[in-house]
Amino acid sequence: MEKIYLSDSGPKVSPAIYGFYRWNEVTGDAAQTMEKIVNLCLELGINTFDHADIYGDYQCEELFGKLISRKSFKREDIVLFSKCGLVVPNAGKPEVRVKHYNTSREHILKSVDNSLRKLKSDYIDIFLLNHLDHLSNVEETALALQRLKDSGKVKNVGVVNFTVFQHQLLASLLKTPIVTNHIELSLLNTAALDNGQVDYIKQRYMRPLASAPLAAGRIANGTDAQAVKVRTKLEEIGKKYNADIESLAVAWLVKLGALPLIGTINEQRIRNIANAFTIDLDHQDWYELYAASRGEL
Repeated sequence: MEKIYLSDSGPKVSPAIYGFYRWNEVTGDAAQTMEKIVNLCLELGINTFDHADIYGDYQCEELFGKLISRKSFKREDIVLFSKCGLVVPNAGKPEVRVKHYNTSREHILKSVDNSLRKLKSDYIDIFLLNHLDHLSNVEETALALQRLKDSGKVKNVGVVNFTVFQHQLLASLLKTPIVTNHIELSLLNTAALDNGQVDYIKQRYMRPLASAPLAAGRIANGTDAQAVKVRTKLEEIGKKYNADIESLAVAWLVKLGALPLIGTINEQRIRNIANAFTIDLDHQDWYELYAASRGEL
């Protein structure tokens, strides 16, 4: 895959990104599974990996760092995302009673240092705030992010699931540009096209980064009315392109200018997503799928 700019401020990333956000579901040898999945991604040209402090029951960053330390690949050949903000209960964190958000200065600085240590890296290419804490001092949050950028620990700043107003608020307080907003977007969840998120992302000269591009498997296996209707239309149009329905569903996102954030550990599903980039989806076919999603067909 040819690398592309995430925004007009950079950096370059692979057009598909692998994220570890569903790794709390992994059973068996997680380290072995991670090495297999990472090697598959690299084989397919996916060199950008999305982490967070909480992923895999707070274990994923450390597992990935061990891969780097074994020299399975060179640090400079990959692009790393990590994030903090969402805090969830875990057996190893008895002080966390309930799921909540924390984007305080102290939490951000501590989280970045922990992520760097676990990832065995001197820097994070893109560090993101995972939602915005309603109780934190946003000015202090912005200052913490700017301090990390100026120190070199963080090369770029991004956000996750920010509303348009939250995005505008943080951007107004930062000297460094926000380079990405991870949003939920798929053929079964098009809210970002209606609430202004996609439009504002494009206004800021960024590419939408679509998490759950296959709706956590619903596109292939969902039994609800929307999933069935969309799948039927994908099967119909897929014959024209000789394409798997999952590849076509991701091609719909790519046509929109979005980058799919892969979360599955199913190897065939990863390959289906990679194959989406070989499909040049027709303009009217895109709208036919959109109409099916909205129940207009």
